[in-house]
Amino acid sequence: MSLSERILVPELMDAPDLPEHEHDLALRGLARLNRISRADLMLWRFLAPRLASVPKGGVLRILDVATGSGDLPIRLSQRARRRFPNTKIQWAVCDFSDHALETATRRAHAINLRLKAHRLDATTDPLPENDVTICSLFLHHLEASQVIGLLGRMAAAATTGIAISDLRRTRTGLLLANVAARCLSRSPIVHFDAPASVRAAFTDSELAALASRAGLETSRIARVFPERMILDWSAEGVAR
Repeated sequence: MSLSERILVPELMDAPDLPEHEHDLALRGLARLNRISRADLMLWRFLAPRLASVPKGGVLRILDVATGSGDLPIRLSQRARRRFPNTKIQWAVCDFSDHALETATRRAHAINLRLKAHRLDATTDPLPENDVTICSLFLHHLEASQVIGLLGRMAAAATTGIAISDLRRTRTGLLLANVAARCLSRSPIVHFDAPASVRAAFTDSELAALASRAGLETSRIARVFPERMILDWSAEGVAR
């Protein structure tokens, strides 16, 4: 199959009538894939310098967009506790799915992490104000016009900056998605959605063009292992 152009199809995970037990199995499978691929480490490299610069007694407000099961903020919070034990972080998450938010809140509570949950549609709704907006593996679900709008809202909501990680549309990435999904999850949803996500992903240049159209001309895009990329944008010097 050619990967010269995006092939965007509805993913099974996004079905509004998805039974809860199938949703839970898929969430666990995706969390396992994220853990093995060290998805949190990609964004930690962006967050760590900002946490290091928080003044004594200060607070860093972080919003995770399209959080799913909350795997990303949970793992990032664990890293922050070890590296910056005296730095206060206010974590917030948003998602369109009530069930996903309930799962994220329950998992966070199990490790004594407080999350402020917001049910909203990130493709249309304004985002809560925060210092840093992060997002992982969500852009490939969207049409290009929706990505432009989301990037603009993420930047508008953040006083410090944004960081987004997502897949790259490559043959190697497609192979990894097929193999990893079947080796690490029993969910048929994950088996379908993982390779579908790669086919729907953007290339570096495509994402850079969308970021420019969203007004994020100073954003940077870096490739990271395995077959992913990070978009990093700072609000420093941007008039508000």
